[in-house]
Amino acid sequence: MVTKTVDLRSDTVTKPTEAMRAAMANADVDDDVLGHDPSAFHLETEMARIAGKEAALFVPSGTMGNLISVLVHCEVRGSEVILGNNSHIHIYENGGISTIGGVHPRTVKNNKDGTMDIDLIEAAIRDPHLEICYPTSRLICLENTHANCGGRCLSLEYIDRVGELAKKHGLKLHIDGARIFNASVALGVPLHRLVQAADSVSICLSKGLGAPVGSVIVGSKSFISRAKTLRKTLGGGMRQVGVLCAAAFVALQENVGKLEGDHKKAKILAEGLNKIQGLQVDVASVETNIVYFNILEGANITVPKLCKHLEEHGILVIPDSSSRIRLVIHHQISGSDVQYTLSCIQQAVTGVPEKNGDN
Repeated sequence: MVTKTVDLRSDTVTKPTEAMRAAMANADVDDDVLGHDPSAFHLETEMARIAGKEAALFVPSGTMGNLISVLVHCEVRGSEVILGNNSHIHIYENGGISTIGGVHPRTVKNNKDGTMDIDLIEAAIRDPHLEICYPTSRLICLENTHANCGGRCLSLEYIDRVGELAKKHGLKLHIDGARIFNASVALGVPLHRLVQAADSVSICLSKGLGAPVGSVIVGSKSFISRAKTLRKTLGGGMRQVGVLCAAAFVALQENVGKLEGDHKKAKILAEGLNKIQGLQVDVASVETNIVYFNILEGANITVPKLCKHLEEHGILVIPDSSSRIRLVIHHQISGSDVQYTLSCIQQAVTGVPEKNGDN
């Protein structure tokens, strides 16, 4: 009989802490669409300060935050955004920038570390003298950390170079910073400096920070003013949203300091997996809280069978392909959870549990 659950599907699965629930119950609220919710204002002011931007806006999700940001920067239909071919905006957000905004995506190959080659980004920028034939390049999007590349961090130097390129050609720069706090902690770079070159950033509060709902977008006052109008258009004006913002503010206070521990646990998990015969992990690429591991050809188990075995033992994971599984650490995963997971995987693959496994 399973006595515990270790949920490694994502860092979006955390449950609100008692402090978050208390903050929600006692939140001072008003109508945020009218601009009077004090808890929303408190969170937005603090997020703008941390990010070094003029203003911020709470939105229901990162997908909406990215969509609003792209549409503000590409307000003329037929505009073009340059972004990674393996980016979240391009793959996982229902093509919203095209279907809703009429914005054309021009993809550049993501390298294994989540970057795009600078020269390829520049080559993708359309010649303004040929706009009669082409869409107009208006925006470059980066993702930090890069989820599909294993939670890799884009360096400060790289982001600054892309920012310089954008300015050179009169383009804007948006960062999908769903896990930007993870990047900041892993790189040892203050958040405001890491996103200094960006015109806008979407920051998720319900991933590594563990808030129950929401993201914040940050940028200039004029950007946020237009973003607020679009939020209403898209159905994101939620009236007494301070109930959610109060929990998010607690998450900001409680959990940023826990991210380094999440990263260490992910590294321990990766190193342990790599020692199991039949499995393979690029341990050096595990920089934050995401671990991908491959089941090698000829191994004694398949991805579906391993996932089923883990679920029977209370461990929830997400298969990424026919040979790869993704695991994500968050603040509600303990060191013993990591050891228990390794023990169960070891037993499933080799038939022999790890001696230090927590059964």
